[in-house]
Amino acid sequence: MDKKHLQTRCGMIRYWVSHTGADRSLPLVFLPGLTADHRLFTKQAAYFLGKRPLLVWDAPGHGESWPFDFSFDLFDKARWLDEILRREGFDRPVIIGQSMGGYVGQAYAQMFPGKLRGFVSIDSAPLQREYVTALEIWLLKRMEPVYRHYPWNWLLRSGTAGVSVTPYGRALMRRMMMVYNGDQARYARLSGHGFRMLAEAMEADLPYRLGCPALLLCGEEDRAGSSLHYNKKWHARTGIPLVMIPGAGHNANTDRPALVNALIERFLRRIEHP
Repeated sequence: MDKKHLQTRCGMIRYWVSHTGADRSLPLVFLPGLTADHRLFTKQAAYFLGKRPLLVWDAPGHGESWPFDFSFDLFDKARWLDEILRREGFDRPVIIGQSMGGYVGQAYAQMFPGKLRGFVSIDSAPLQREYVTALEIWLLKRMEPVYRHYPWNWLLRSGTAGVSVTPYGRALMRRMMMVYNGDQARYARLSGHGFRMLAEAMEADLPYRLGCPALLLCGEEDRAGSSLHYNKKWHARTGIPLVMIPGAGHNANTDRPALVNALIERFLRRIEHP
C-alpha cells in the first residue's frame, strides 16, 4: 500500500492506500480505534489487498499522524476523511470502524448522507444521545487526568490485556502503545481528547442515521467500557444485524481475524447482490 498524507490546519494525517483490486466498485476504508494505529488492521489489509481498493489511516494525533494540535472534534475528523476519500477517488466506500473508528464512521454518515455504501462496526457503539446517561458523558469529559496519574506500566498492561484475549492481539496492541512510551502526557492527552470529543458528539443529539446497509460485530469477551451492552441495545432498537465473535475481546478483528474477514466478505456480497 502507498503511504500518503493530508495536511490539515492541525497537523499532517498519514494514510495508506491501494487502488488495485478485481472489484473496484466497493472500496474499503478501515478506521482504527482510540490509541491504536493502522497496524490494527494488518490482517484485514493482507486478506483484502488485491481484491478491493483499500485505505487505512493513522487517525489525527495517532501513530505517524503526529505532531497534531488537539483543537479538532469528531466532525473535523469526518471532514478530513472525506477530503482524503475524494482525493483518492473512493466513491461510496464501505467504512469498517473499530471502537472510536466506528464513531467516526457514524459522524461521517451524518455529515455526508448518501456517500456510504456500507458500514461495519467492530466493538464500537451507537453515537446517539439516547443510549448514554448524563453521568457517562460527565465521566467521558474527565478521563485525561486518569491517564496522566496512573503508572505507565499499569496502563500498558491494562491497555493490552483489556482489549484482547489472544497472544497476537495483545502483542500487537502493546507495540502500538509503545509509540507513546516515554511520553505519557501525549498518551493522556490523546485519550482524554478522544473521550471528550466523543461526549460532545453525543451531546449534539444528532440522528446519526447510517442510511446504508450495516453490520455490528462484537467480541463475546469485550470488557472495554460497555461495548457489549450497547451493541445488544443497538441491535434491539434498530434491527441492524449483530454477530457476536467467540474467543474475541474488544479488538475482535485481531483476536479472530479469519472469522471477521469472512463476515466482512459475506456482508460485501450482500451489498453487491441483495
